[in-house]
Amino acid sequence: MTNMKNSNLILNKLYLQISGLLLVILMAIGIAYFMITAYSAQRYFQETTQRLNAHVAKQMLLEVNPFVNGEINEEALGKIMHSMMAVNPGIEVYLLNPNGKILSFVVLDKKVKMDQLAISPIKEFIEQDGQKFILGDDPRNPDRQVVFSASVVKENGRLLGYVYMVLASEQYENIMAMLRNSFLLKTGSQLFLITLLAAFSIGLLTIWLITSNLRKIIQTVRKFEQGDLTVRIPIKSKDELGGLSFTFNRMADTLLKNIEQLKEVDHLRKELIANISHDLRTPLSVIHGYVETLSIKINDLNHEQQEKYLKIILKSTDRLKLLVSDLFQLSQLEARQVKPIMEQFAITELINDLSTKYQLMANEKKITIHASIENKTLLVNADLGLMERALNNLIDNAIQHTPEQGKVDLQVTTSGDAVKVSISNTGKGIPTEDLDHIFDRYFTKSVSGREGTGLGLAIVKNILEIHDSIIQVKSNIKDKTTFFFHLPLLHI
Repeated sequence: MTNMKNSNLILNKLYLQISGLLLVILMAIGIAYFMITAYSAQRYFQETTQRLNAHVAKQMLLEVNPFVNGEINEEALGKIMHSMMAVNPGIEVYLLNPNGKILSFVVLDKKVKMDQLAISPIKEFIEQDGQKFILGDDPRNPDRQVVFSASVVKENGRLLGYVYMVLASEQYENIMAMLRNSFLLKTGSQLFLITLLAAFSIGLLTIWLITSNLRKIIQTVRKFEQGDLTVRIPIKSKDELGGLSFTFNRMADTLLKNIEQLKEVDHLRKELIANISHDLRTPLSVIHGYVETLSIKINDLNHEQQEKYLKIILKSTDRLKLLVSDLFQLSQLEARQVKPIMEQFAITELINDLSTKYQLMANEKKITIHASIENKTLLVNADLGLMERALNNLIDNAIQHTPEQGKVDLQVTTSGDAVKVSISNTGKGIPTEDLDHIFDRYFTKSVSGREGTGLGLAIVKNILEIHDSIIQVKSNIKDKTTFFFHLPLLHI
C-alpha cells in the first residue's frame, strides 16, 4: 500500500511538473506568435501603402515641372505639394539632385536632419517600377527607414534629379502603429487566450494519458519487485513507452531464466558436495580404519599383515590424491582459469606413445589395445599437456569399460582440414537416455563397480572446449562405444 501511495505521489509530481512546463512553453510560443504577427502586420501595412502609392511621384510630375531651365521652380512645387499634403498629410516631398542630395522639401515642419539620402534604393525602386517592396532613408530620422515613392526628373533628356516622397511620415506611422497595436492587442489577446486554453487542455489530456501508461509500468515493476516474477507489462504501442515495456519484459525474462539457472546450479552444487563428501569419506574411512588398527595392534600383527595394511592405506591415499587433483583441475577448467599453451606437435606420435603406455594395463585385463593411424605425420596446434590428459582419461575410461578378451581401438584420420581422433571399446554400451549426461560431474549411473573419480569425462569436455572443439560419443548398447573429437589440421 505504501509503495502504491509513493508511486501515485511520484506520478502526481511528474504530472504537475510536465503541466507547468507545458504552460510555460505555450505562453512563450504565444508571445512569440504575437510579436511575429505584429511585425507581419506592420510589414503588410508598409508594403500595401507603397504598392497603392507607387506612382504618386510620377503622377505629380505630370502636373508640375519642379525645374525650369535647370532651376528649382519653388512656386509651382510648393503649390502642388501643399495640395497633395492637404489630401494626405502623412506625405513628405523631397527634391533630390542626381547624387541624392536634398535640394528642396515640403514637410509639416522643417525638422529635416539629413541632407544626403542613399541613392541606390531610389534607383532600384524606379527600375522595378514600384513592384518590389523597398525601404528608403527617412530624412527626418537617420536611424529609421520608410516606404516611399520616387521618380526621375528630366529636362530635354538631361537628368536633373529625383522626386522622393515619403508615404508615411513618422507621426502618421506612429498613429497607425498605435491603432494597429490596439487592434492586435484586443483580437490577439482573445485569440491567444482561446488558443492557450485549448492547447493547454489538449496537452493536459495527452500528459494524463502518457502518465497513465507510465503508472501501469510502475505498478508492474512494483509487483515484480515484491516477488511476482511472472508479471509482465502489456505492450499496446511501439513508442518510447512501448520500447521501455518491451525492454523490461525481456529483462524480466532474462532474470527469471538466470534465477532458474541459479537454482539448477545450486542443486548441482548440493549434489556435488554430497558426491565429494562421499568420495572423500570412503578413502578417509579406509585410511583411518587401517591406521587405527595398526596403532592398536602393531605388536600383534606380523610383517606381512602390516605390509598389507600399509598397501591398502597407500592405495586409498592415491585415490584421495587423484580425487583432489581432478577436482582442482576441473574447477580451474570450468572457471576458464587454465590458459592453453599452444604449440605444434604430431598427434600421431602422441597416440602411438599412449598406446604403448597403456599396453601393460590392457594386458593385465586381458584385452587388446590397437592404434590405427594413417601412414603419415599429422600436425595440430594445441596444448600438448592438456591434450595428453584428455586422451589419458578417454583411454583409461575405455579400458575400464572393456570386458576380458575385448578390444580398444585408437584411431587418427583426416577429415577435410581437420584431424579426427577416435577411441572405441567393445563391451556393453551406454544407454541412450544417459548419452546427454555422461560428461556431467559424477555421472556414473551406467557404470557399476568402476574405479575412478567420476570426473574424467567432465575434464575431457572442458579441455576440448578451451580448444574450440567438442567431444562426441556414439554407442551401441550391445557391443561398442566410440568417443571422438576434431582438431584443425596444420598443413606443412
